[in-house]
Amino acid sequence: MTIFLVLAPFGSFALLMLVTSAEISLFVAAAICLAVIGIDFYRGRSVKMLGAGSVVVFAALGAYISLVDPNLSHSAVKLTVDVGVLAISLVSLIIRKPFVLQYALEEVDAETAKQPGFLKTVYLITWAWNAAFVLMIIGNVLPIYVPGLPLWSGLAIAFAARNSALYFTAWYPQYRKAKHGKPPANALPGIN
Repeated sequence: MTIFLVLAPFGSFALLMLVTSAEISLFVAAAICLAVIGIDFYRGRSVKMLGAGSVVVFAALGAYISLVDPNLSHSAVKLTVDVGVLAISLVSLIIRKPFVLQYALEEVDAETAKQPGFLKTVYLITWAWNAAFVLMIIGNVLPIYVPGLPLWSGLAIAFAARNSALYFTAWYPQYRKAKHGKPPANALPGIN
């Protein structure tokens, strides 16, 4: 359930970009991010860096389109969102608080969080998501520079990248558990 909430704003944004304006897509995605933050707050959980940063990315880009450049292409909007999310993730690594860590700490017990392999797992999963974000950026750039590519090619790259990161997020903690005994279990919530 948690992974659904984490990805809901991005899925909604991608779907809305197919059927409505970029401005509406961005503001709805920002509202969904705020709703997810509200749900976390209601449950007594922390405000996540990814969620708060995504609100800023969606709302700022929506405001830019509304106030400055209403003709910004859909490709440029998607590219900007993906670059923004990658920037959030990279900043989380630079400040040594990988965005995955906030989710993981809410799912594991204190003993698991103290294990040396726990942080390694969190960092590897964060890097896997960074790789997915880079592939999503490539999927958005290709149609711009190779106009003959069909629209679905960028969507296929984004879908494959996201699903690969989800698979790795589920698989790697289980692999660590099998290999080392005590796991950094549920390194990302909602995936067992």
